[in-house]
This record gives sequence, structure tokens and C-alpha cells, in this order.
Amino acid sequence: MSFLDDLRNLDRNNIGGWPTGVKAFFAILIIALILFFGWYFKISAQQEELETARHQELSLKKDFADKQAKVVNLDAYRKQLADMQEMLQTMLRQLPSKTEMPELLNNITQAALSAGIETQLFQPGGEIMKDFYAEKPIQLRMLGNYHQFGTFISNVASLPRVVILTMHDVSLKPAGGPGAKSGNAAGQLILEGTVKTYRYLDDEEAAAIQAAKRPQKGAAPAPAKKGA
Repeated sequence: MSFLDDLRNLDRNNIGGWPTGVKAFFAILIIALILFFGWYFKISAQQEELETARHQELSLKKDFADKQAKVVNLDAYRKQLADMQEMLQTMLRQLPSKTEMPELLNNITQAALSAGIETQLFQPGGEIMKDFYAEKPIQLRMLGNYHQFGTFISNVASLPRVVILTMHDVSLKPAGGPGAKSGNAAGQLILEGTVKTYRYLDDEEAAAIQAAKRPQKGAAPAPAKKGA
């Protein structure tokens, strides 16, 4: 009698009377099912955790290698930072100082005068302090032609100190509108608006700005604004 015949003729109410081969088959099948479900519910989850841990290990190793490389080159980075700070200070020192600003403003007006430009308005405003420099807005109105304005820019660039002029709401338009004098030659233009020039802060001014930015110990919090 074959194994298949034994399976067909099994008496479910008399398991003890089953043939030895059939008992062994079902025993192996039950063990296989227990192992499969045990792996599926327990071991597979642990394998996923293991895979996640492996990825974290690779990421941590890379992070460690990057930080180790930075530590090895820390002295070089510090020297590079010091060189950059020194270069910045050197560039800032090329700007005019606080005591040189009045002379600088006078030099700008003289540069316009020597270029043949008529300065109708040149009104410096109050300084605006930044982290390591101060900017000074100047309202101006100048009358001249393209060639004269080009000469003016060249004269300003040739001043002993580095002079930076940035334009803000500046317009350049043909003369002839309100405020222009009669009898101007053809090609006359009006430059009108606000420019800004800059100077470096001395050590005391820079220290005062940094101190003002630091929170004061024991300072009371600002009162909340009441609604209208």
C-alpha cells in the first residue's frame, strides 16, 4: 500500500493507529509550520531591525569619518579662518574712518566740481550702524552731461581712500523739468536721488554694537501690547 493510500484511509478518530510514516510526515509538517510562523512573526521583524541598524551603522561610520577628518584639519581650518578675518580687517581699513568722513564728503563735492557738474543738492543724513561698518545716506541733485558724470565717477575712484557709492532710488533724466536752469547746453542731465557711502567702525564702536546686541542679565521682559 502506498503512502497516498495511507493518507486516504486515515481514521481521524484513531490518530494513534496511523502508520508510522504518516505520523512522521504530519510531525514534520507541524514542525515546519511552527518554524515558518515563528520566523514570520519574530525573526523577520528582527531582520528588519537588523537591516535598519546596519544602515544606521553605515551612516554613523560616515559621520564619524567626516568629523575625524575635520578634527585632523582643525588647525588648518583655524588658520584659514584667522587669515580670512585678517583679510576682512585689511579690506575694512581701506574704507574711510570716522574722522575722515567730513573730508571724504568734501572730496566728493570737489570731484563733482572738477568734473564740471553743478551740485544743486548734497545733503548727508545720519549714519546707520551695522555690524562692522556704518553707512551714510546722501541726498543729492546734480546737473551735467554723460561725459561729466563719467569724469566724476573716475575722480571719486581715484581718491586716496576707497569710496563706495551705492545708488538708491536714483534717477537720471534730461534737464528741462522743474528746477533746471534755463540756457543749459544740449545733453544736460539731472542725477537725483540718494546714494550711500560707507566707513569702517573703530574698535570701540564695534564693541559697543556687539554689547548692545547681547541680552542684558536681569532685564525685565517687554510688556505685552494691549489691544486697541
